Amino acid sequence: MSKRKSRETHMLLGECLSQVWMLLPRLWECCCFRHLLELLRRTAVHGESNSVLIVGPRGSGKTMLLSYVLRELLEEKDVNKNVLQVHLNGLLQTDDRIALKEITRQLNLENVVGDKVFGSFAENLAFLLEALKKGNRSSSRPVFFILDEFDLFAHHKNQTLLYNLLDVSQSAQAPVAVVGLTCRLDVLELLEKRVKSRFSHRQIHLLSALTFRQYLEVVCTQLSLPSDFPDSRFSEEWNNSKLTEDKSVEDVLQKHFNISKDFRSLHVLLLLALSRVTTSSPAIQPTDLVEARRLCAADYKANILHGLSILELCLIIAMKHLNEIYEGEPFNFQMVYNEFKKFISRKSRSIHNFEKPVVMKAFEHLQQLELVKPMEASTTKIQREYQLMKLLLDHSQIMESLQRYPQCPTDVKQWAASAFA
Repeated sequence: MSKRKSRETHMLLGECLSQVWMLLPRLWECCCFRHLLELLRRTAVHGESNSVLIVGPRGSGKTMLLSYVLRELLEEKDVNKNVLQVHLNGLLQTDDRIALKEITRQLNLENVVGDKVFGSFAENLAFLLEALKKGNRSSSRPVFFILDEFDLFAHHKNQTLLYNLLDVSQSAQAPVAVVGLTCRLDVLELLEKRVKSRFSHRQIHLLSALTFRQYLEVVCTQLSLPSDFPDSRFSEEWNNSKLTEDKSVEDVLQKHFNISKDFRSLHVLLLLALSRVTTSSPAIQPTDLVEARRLCAADYKANILHGLSILELCLIIAMKHLNEIYEGEPFNFQMVYNEFKKFISRKSRSIHNFEKPVVMKAFEHLQQLELVKPMEASTTKIQREYQLMKLLLDHSQIMESLQRYPQCPTDVKQWAASAFA
């Protein structure tokens, strides 16, 4: 009897633990919500400057968490009237000049700035914040600076934007809250010492608790037609399809789920599948989703290689060999040109011997396509032929593209496959 009771107790304890484990992500999200809300409220109500980073993989709810916090905060009458928001994105504001112009636009201070010339970024930002004051220092309007793709701002020259924003938040010049959103766990390692010292080191980590079963339910919901759809018969047939029960579809969705739990990437996949629906085939077939997955997984750089001329392809192969010989060290055009000439004189019978200016033009085209990148900003002190460059393709991408390149000469393929140029 005691053994039976012990077994029942263990089973009950196991069930309780599993329920607690399932509730943990929600409890953590609730704690994060309250913590961020309180942090931003202190800036909005009490004029206390703060900085915080929200870190988590794509699809973990970073933007949603911030949106809910801002929505609840702005429902308070005093906060709604007073607080200003500036939203910046590292993908759009690619340098500090563009970012400053966007800050000016969002704060509606274009007329105040006018044609004024400022000596530095810090002076310009200080002027903008000064313009927001309503009289005395205590009545400065709080500003929320929300930096999406925060890690990309760390790549700006001297990290001037981050330094000045965090400096303002630390020195209490004006009530500001700097909120960064990023996917990178090592984001603090990207910051310069002077920037890091001005950051509060508050971090909110979010983890996606989504299971694959829940993911499949989201897929079914996204593909379902609404109850008020005009053609009820078609709607019923469409919604009753068992697409996610197909093994090939489940495999495709499992791969997509393993790579990214972000619903935006899922929407792209489903839209590509939906675009294959026609009047003759009025339902999504498993093959449509398989093809959509292939398109999503396609390497766009490898696809660019298929449209290159033979000369440009030869230059890519020459750079590949230089990478192998010098173990990834940067190279210049002259080194690439010498490697190409060596191939022409020794191994090639099908490639025309191009003049150097023509080869230089082809090299510049590769740079425009962003297959090659200069190591430093362009400078007049260094001749173009000797500017250090880096190849943005790896060995597998080049070799895979060569296999698919239409009518690629045999000697070029052999040159690419050879261990030494």
